[in-house]
Amino acid sequence: KDGALEFLGRLDHQVKIRGHRIELGEIESRLREHSSVKDTVVVARNDGAGFDLVAYVIPGLGGFDEADLRAHLRARVPDYMMPRAFVKLASFPMTPNRKIDRKALPAPQRTSVVVALGAKPENNREEAIAAVWCEVLELPAVGVDTNFADLGGHSLAMVQVLGRLKERVEASVTLVDLFRHTTIRGLARFLANAGQPDAALDASASRAASRRAALAQRGRARGR
Repeated sequence: KDGALEFLGRLDHQVKIRGHRIELGEIESRLREHSSVKDTVVVARNDGAGFDLVAYVIPGLGGFDEADLRAHLRARVPDYMMPRAFVKLASFPMTPNRKIDRKALPAPQRTSVVVALGAKPENNREEAIAAVWCEVLELPAVGVDTNFADLGGHSLAMVQVLGRLKERVEASVTLVDLFRHTTIRGLARFLANAGQPDAALDASASRAASRRAALAQRGRARGR
């Protein structure tokens, strides 16, 4: 009555990250389709380096394999809807009203972002690229076969990687090259071949096709 307005926030759980509007419930629904997921909550967290998606999962009796869960989700949603980290919980924190207390969910450990760390760099070029990735993504180590996006990388981080690589790698590299060769091994081989495509593009093309299919499926579902 006094003309004052109170901003209570959204009633749903839609967020906007790096220009993309994301319905968190859609990611949760896709995760629940996996047989190893008993329940899940996805939130957008800002831990100082901008907002990123984090999935909190209560696994079933058999537990869950994070790499398998990522592969399941990647086939169903576009890359920008892929959580940066997956955190396994025995139960969710609850409010006095018995609703999930999203603000009380624990921050993910940086080590939980490193999925399938895998092989270490095998030559100077791979070591140089890995060092740049670690600096930009603030990670202690990365595997040469792990996709940049699976480590929490995004387009803005890719631009930072490009600038640092131009200073340290004795080869011509463009932003398009980084988007086409999204693993350290693939990019290193591409640069070693003086910019000639190699088998690494097959994996990149397959990932792009899956992303396009996920976007098309999402568009059809919204149009119903």
